[in-house]
Parts: sequence; structure tokens; C-alpha cells
Amino acid sequence: MPIKNRFADRLSAITEWRRDLHENPEILFETHRTSGIVAEKLKEFGCDEVVTGIGRTGVVGVIRGRSNSSGKVIGLRADMDALPITEQTGVPHASKTPGAMHACGHDGHTAMLLGAAEYLAETRAFDGTVVVIFQPAEEGGGGGREMCADGMMERFGVQEVYGMHNWPGRPVGSFAIRPGPFFAATDQFEIEVEGKGGHAAKPHEAVDSTVMAAHIVTQLQTIASRNVDPTEQVVVSVTSFETSSKAFNVIPQRVMLKGTVRTLSNEVRALARKRLIAIAEGTAATLGGVARINYIDGYPVMANHAEQTDFAAEVAREVSGDCADAPLVMGGEDFAYMLEERPGAYILVGNGDTASVHHPEYDFNDEAIPAGCSWWAGIVERRMPLAG
Repeated sequence: MPIKNRFADRLSAITEWRRDLHENPEILFETHRTSGIVAEKLKEFGCDEVVTGIGRTGVVGVIRGRSNSSGKVIGLRADMDALPITEQTGVPHASKTPGAMHACGHDGHTAMLLGAAEYLAETRAFDGTVVVIFQPAEEGGGGGREMCADGMMERFGVQEVYGMHNWPGRPVGSFAIRPGPFFAATDQFEIEVEGKGGHAAKPHEAVDSTVMAAHIVTQLQTIASRNVDPTEQVVVSVTSFETSSKAFNVIPQRVMLKGTVRTLSNEVRALARKRLIAIAEGTAATLGGVARINYIDGYPVMANHAEQTDFAAEVAREVSGDCADAPLVMGGEDFAYMLEERPGAYILVGNGDTASVHHPEYDFNDEAIPAGCSWWAGIVERRMPLAG
């Protein structure tokens, strides 16, 4: 099952869909235009059922095969939302929306799944049911969680679920995957450090919140170096350091720190949270101040299921001739919520030598479309083959 001729023939049309989505990016749950286009196309394709408003602005399409003796129901998921980034690609199909762009390739994911849906609705060469899932708000909004909370899995009877993400740096149309923990949990924190403000020329009369905060930043790095087993993965990054005063001659009363913690196991996730709170509070207290911590649980660890990962890799090898072992990724992915509810797998498809995702010069590589569409279709036809 190499790349299907149907997708090579439809490449121009699917590329046109993708570039239209790229020109009109929408953030988080505000995917009203995108969701409308997806729903309209699914109806045009002849899907047996098209439901909108799942997880606020998500869209679900149901396609029944020629037979249903297997009773199987497989979900295929693509994300639709863009990022709050100003595009700098200079391409003709660049974003028309100021301060928003498809810098992660969700326009490509949506277009590829639409291409697969068109083919599956046309051929129906499978025994069972496929549920195509178009999700909003992957980029921080937890759209996957919201769709699951709306009862999507139960409502449509989904038994297994599969996802895909493009990957710059890998050859176009090649694949990579790994079983078990794959993408990291993505927690965030805010630490308000308070001392006693004063004149910068009289530090002995103040309790310097800047010094306290600086010590906290340094000490937080001991979570990785001295608290977590060196064979495990953890990242603690302080990404914002803001004082309550901006004057040259004032010791500020308060400093606000912000950052993120990335982990690949629930045990390390719990340990990192515990140590961050203890370090911040203890360091501030030692220096005469106080630290108030707001620890925000983000996406959970995204973990592939073993059987479905093996199957997804088999299909990828049939499409491209190879499927590499993917590296661990410390970025987050809210497909994790769907994999917590149903067995499934998430795979990477090569985007070629392009800018990295979340970069203002990134653009999805349309040459990856036939491979991605073929993998989606292969998942369905191989997992639910027609008898005889």
C-alpha cells in the first residue's frame, strides 16, 4: 500500500484547501470559519453524519464502510487552530489575520484528514465505521479535553483513535513513532516573591525581592540536577522575571516569575511540583520574604499504546517504506486526553527542511499531503478490511 494514486491526483485540490486555511488562521476555540468549512466539506463528501459544536467548536464526521461485520469504530483526529504569532514567511498564501498564523501546521493536518475523509466516503472499502475528528484549541486551550468531556468517545462509539503531526527536519513524507510516553506533560507556574521595598542606596533597610527571586531561579535548576533520577526527563524553565518597580534607584517590593515544567512520567511530574513549591517558599523565607505559588496543571503526558503503535508503524512502512524510532518530545500535545480515554497512537510525518514549528517563518510542506492522506486511509482499510 504505497501512496495512493487518488491522493496524488487530488494533491492540487487538497493543497488549495490547506492554503486557504493558512490564509485565514483562527486561535483556540475561535475556529468558526475553519469549523464551518470542515463541516461543509464533510457534507459534500457524503459523510453519513456531520456534527458540529463538539468541544465548543469541534467537528465530527461519521463514515460507514460497505459492511459492518467487524463492529469496529476508529477515530482519526486532526487539530484546526493557529497560533498568536505574526507570520514572516512572505509566501503568497500568508496569513491575512494580523497576529495569527498557522505556525504549527494544523492547516496541513486538517487538509490531510479532509483528503482522507473524501476518499473514504467515496470508496468505503472497509468493514466498520470511521469517525473523523476535527479539534479546536490544541495550542493551549485543551480542545481535546473538551471534546472528550462532551462525551465524544461514547456518543460515536470510538474504540481506537489515531493522530498525526508534521515534523520539520525529517524527510518529506517519512514517518517516525514510539510506544509509551512520547510528548511531555506541560505544567506552568507563577511565583510571586515579596520582600520589603526601599531605596537602592539603602539595601540594609529593605528585603530585596530581586535577590530572592534570582536565588529561586537558580535553585529551581536543582530539581533536574539533584532531585530527579538522571535517567528520567524533566525541564524546569523560568521564562519571565518582572519586578514591580522599573526605576534605577528602587528595590522593588515584589517580583513575579513565570515558567513551565515538562515531564514524561506522573511520578516525576508530582516530584517536580512538590520540589518547586518547597524551593520557592523556602528560599524566600530564608532571605526574609515570602513566595506565593500558583501551579497550573497543563496537558498530561501523551503516551502511545503498544499494540496500536506497532500497527501505525506497519501502515507507515507500507506508505513510505520506512518508519523510524521517534525521539522523546518535551513539547506538549493534547491528543493525550484522547489517548487516556481510548487506545491509540500518534505518529510524526516528515515536513522536510523547513523552519521549526512555532517559528514565524514556518510553513507546512504540501508535498507531505499524499503520504499523510495515505496513512489515514491505510489505518482504516488495514484495521477494518473488507472480507474476501
